[in-house]
Amino acid sequence: MSVAQNILQPSSYVGFDTITTQIEHRLLKRGFQFNILVAGYSGLGKSTLINTLFSSHLVDSLGRKSSSEPITKTSEIAVSHHQLVENNVRLNINVVDTPGFGDQINNDKCWEPIVRYIKEQYSLYLRKELTAQREKFISDSRVHVVLYFIQPNNVGLRAVDVLALKKLSEIANVVPIISKADTLTLDERENFRKILQTEFQYHNLNLYPYNSEDLLDEEKELNESIKSIIPFAVIGSENEITINGEAFKGRRTRWGTINVEDINQSEFVYLRDFLTRTHLQDLIETTSTIHYENFRSKQLTTLKENASSGARTSAHLSQVPNQQGQAGQGPISQQQNNGSTNNIYKRP
Repeated sequence: MSVAQNILQPSSYVGFDTITTQIEHRLLKRGFQFNILVAGYSGLGKSTLINTLFSSHLVDSLGRKSSSEPITKTSEIAVSHHQLVENNVRLNINVVDTPGFGDQINNDKCWEPIVRYIKEQYSLYLRKELTAQREKFISDSRVHVVLYFIQPNNVGLRAVDVLALKKLSEIANVVPIISKADTLTLDERENFRKILQTEFQYHNLNLYPYNSEDLLDEEKELNESIKSIIPFAVIGSENEITINGEAFKGRRTRWGTINVEDINQSEFVYLRDFLTRTHLQDLIETTSTIHYENFRSKQLTTLKENASSGARTSAHLSQVPNQQGQAGQGPISQQQNNGSTNNIYKRP
């Protein structure tokens, strides 16, 4: 039996409208956690773009400095931890780098260490959720977005790209990027984008943002406009250039000066606004409600089936791989910046 909701207007001020302010104060005190993973071949400017996105030097390039250096295996995943402060809002950010991805002569299953790492973080979170004395606030190392860098070859995806994108998009929010877009003319860039969009559709890749009936009309419209320009064609630079009194991040070339925030030259601004100003919270929520929930459901179903067959649940729970990868996963190094695990950057 349905009951009609009676909406009343109090005859005098009560004060429950301040609940939003109370929530805001609590969230500001706790801070926010955002975890971003970058994947792509060496030399595509992954570290530079991350530093440009957050206007802070967060990571150093882990790629090879010369062709004579040995190629790093993807299993040597590096995680750096930082805290950024902007207008009293604290953002705790983990940057996960994957040096050596796709750089081997044989790139068969080169995405597996990345997939394994993402699942390890889900496992770690699940183990903390299921402990008897659960933490009030569980530390979250789950990957909220994977930025996948595509070579600007004006041809299309390589076989390894297709397989990697398919595997990664099954377990995480994946946003593809055309790196070093300044190596393409505007016509080449648009043609390459159309080629990639056709391939995304042909291979049925479920890339972020997703369609949902729960979205408001304006949110659906925003997502459609974003999808029309994905993959973002971007240029990154930490160098500040001043011309005619105007300072901007850019690069000088023999053909002229590139302003990374000029939408006529780069879609960096669209990517930055998408990741930080319009979809940051949705990336975090989607990771929890879709990808982690799928992982959690499968794990608990397996535990239930094992328990019903007479096995001890705790024994099977211990088989869930932890962050160190007890099931034989590759080592995960915790990269530190200047010897410190936390660096605070204050922007004006």
